[in-house]
Amino acid sequence: MQKTIQYIRAELAPFYPETEITGFIQMLMHSVLGLSYTQMILEKDRVLENSESDQIKAIVERLKTHEPIQYILGVAEFYGLELNVQPGVLIPRPETEELVDWICKTEIPASAKILDIGTGSGCIPLALKNELPAAEVMAVDVSEMALSIATENAQKHQLEVAFELADILKWEERSWPQFDVIVSNPPYVMERERELMEANVVEHEPELALFVSDTDPLIFYRAIAQFASKQLNKSGFLFFEINENLGDEMVELVKQLGFKSIELRRDLNGKNRMLRCQK
Repeated sequence: MQKTIQYIRAELAPFYPETEITGFIQMLMHSVLGLSYTQMILEKDRVLENSESDQIKAIVERLKTHEPIQYILGVAEFYGLELNVQPGVLIPRPETEELVDWICKTEIPASAKILDIGTGSGCIPLALKNELPAAEVMAVDVSEMALSIATENAQKHQLEVAFELADILKWEERSWPQFDVIVSNPPYVMERERELMEANVVEHEPELALFVSDTDPLIFYRAIAQFASKQLNKSGFLFFEINENLGDEMVELVKQLGFKSIELRRDLNGKNRMLRCQK
């Protein structure tokens, strides 16, 4: 075990910071050997089977190409849930957990009707349903692959969420129920920001879920806010995860559509990444 850990550190040192490698080691040992961090320490003298060593070496080689470890292992942790992930969906982020936490701490009806737009892996609606079991939760996405993965995750955790195929840019083409809460983490990375992003994101995660044009970066927010102005119940809440560089523009957008109690919130890194407003 100790030699294996030393091997992982040595091989990945040229590619990742020490703290990230430590996280990789814990995830690898849990995935390949089924060991928790404490068990890993207690079994430091354990001799690995050849098959286990080979599996770890194969994962390390893939990590050297900056392939996200969540895609390699096929799972990601989100708000207490282990979710299946594949390259067709975004890997859930800590700041999205903060958005979910904000919703859970907002005074909404116990049996609230909640809609998540652009659900991806289903992380937001599944976490909300897990925390708010009496809520009626619906989620939509334009990607059939994403909906398939989200449905798998719902079944995995036995959480009842209604997943539907829908393009929110064409929301007026179908009928919708009314909601108490609408939440979305839509594509918001501008093309000009691409070169500032990590290789593991740009080269492996789905562009459809990440990027918007430099000329109209608020395209999804505008459509969703217009939709919410019609489909939210009175005093219903609209929550967004946002581009940290577009906070003022987002406030102006929802203000022009008549929303009130507008609040920008910083994430743990001090960046404006969330917005909440009320109809």
